[in-house]
This record gives sequence, C-alpha cells and structure tokens, in this order.
Amino acid sequence: MPKELRGDMNAQGLRVGIAVARFNEVITKQLLDGALEALARCGVRDNDITVAWVPGSFELPVVARAFAKSGRCDAVICLGAVIRGETTHYDMVAGQAQGGAGAVSLDTGVPTIFGVLTTENIEQALNRAGGKSGNIGTNAALAAVETASVLAAVNTA
Repeated sequence: MPKELRGDMNAQGLRVGIAVARFNEVITKQLLDGALEALARCGVRDNDITVAWVPGSFELPVVARAFAKSGRCDAVICLGAVIRGETTHYDMVAGQAQGGAGAVSLDTGVPTIFGVLTTENIEQALNRAGGKSGNIGTNAALAAVETASVLAAVNTA
C-alpha cells in the first residue's frame, strides 16, 4: 500500500498573511470576517495573522508575494471581489489576480489561496460572501490550513 499524506485542520502555530482588496469593501470585509472566523476555529491565534489591505484585486499578488517571501507566513490568502461591468476591465483584473496568486504559490512554495470572487453582479457576490452560497473567505481559509498541513507532511515524510 502506498504512503498517503493528508492535511488536517489543526492550525495551532500556523502563521497566515491575508491580502484583502479594499475595492468592493462591502463584499471583501465579509470575506475577511469569514476567513478570520475559520482560522480561529482551526486554532490560529490572532497574533499569528497579518491582514494587509490593498487598493484592489489587481494588487493582491504583489502583497501575497511579499508575505510569502518574508519567511513569516506559512500560508497566504488573497481575498477580493471582481464584479463584471460594461467593459473588459473585469477580465483583465480577474485574470491577473488569479495568475499572480498562482505564480506566488508555485514560485515560493508557500500556499497562496485564491479567494477572489468573480461574479456577474453584486447579488452573486453577496451570496458568496456569507449569503445563501456560503462564504468564499471561509473556504479560502480552510484551504490554506489544509494545504499548509499537507505541505508540512510532505516535507517531513
């Protein structure tokens, strides 16, 4: 039988950086609240969490990279909300935020979780920020905890 590695949700001692977009703050604040509540449930202490507010989702990757390269974060979470408008700006911002977060993760080895909503309208965003569709901030935090745990298991196996 092959060796199987799984992460767990015990995050005591885990250090987390959270980059949050200020643009669409009515949404992103709810995402942040969901992430913070989930991290607390997993045992992450408040003083092991650093939150950095950035202007918008486009700026998330550069701050995520700074967190990851600092040596002070075991996981990074990017939270934002990109809502489609009447121009192609939506596509550019969403694509750059997603690609940038993925590049940070691969380039640094620090799990960098993409918790950015990409929705057609504000109603969809509200539904995914604590409404009837749950809270993507919560999901992102749980993914960060589990991924960091799996990486720790890989590195000690």
